[in-house]
Amino acid sequence: MKQKERVAEILRRLDNYYTTEYKCYLNHENAWQLLIATILSAQCTDARVNIVTKDLFAHYPTPEAMAAASVAEMEEEIKSTGFYHNKAKNIIACSREIVERYGGEVPSELEALTKLPGVGRKTANVIRGNIFHEPSVVVDTHVKRISKKLGFTKEDDPEKVEQDLMRVLPKDHWILFNIQIITHGRGLCPARNPHCSECFLADLCKGKQ
Repeated sequence: MKQKERVAEILRRLDNYYTTEYKCYLNHENAWQLLIATILSAQCTDARVNIVTKDLFAHYPTPEAMAAASVAEMEEEIKSTGFYHNKAKNIIACSREIVERYGGEVPSELEALTKLPGVGRKTANVIRGNIFHEPSVVVDTHVKRISKKLGFTKEDDPEKVEQDLMRVLPKDHWILFNIQIITHGRGLCPARNPHCSECFLADLCKGKQ
């Protein structure tokens, strides 16, 4: 099977198994909330972030309110997400930048997003894909690991993986692939104990065990 046909078959099976529904695992009501939640999700589970942001956004319901928060208060609010010293500084500074530079609205351009404190390409692409519906490839640990197993990339650097996936995947699957592969990585293909004998992609996977 040629690579193009193989990619198409993998995507077809992912669509059939996981559907083509766009689902974000971080609870949010707007772009700013998703931005803050995504910053908090670094080295932390989405489930834990959702617990923290429920109270966090009740206490700080707007970028203006969060921009005025003290670092010490914020650290207490987000402590359970890990790396809370840097995260507290970043989400306050990020909120302040959004208020002062963008009038309280999250920008949609990749360059503008990645200039915000605490925002890298992964976070920026989450916002662009889920909020602004701009075709974007989000590379997290699941996407990098499983993309290598499927033979879509040989790279370890997330930005290089992103570039490889942009070449391999059709644009209409850029965000969808991330959603499906996160689900796949948490269910059938966890890093430590992949369930290859049960996996519907086993015959097409180059890294099966």
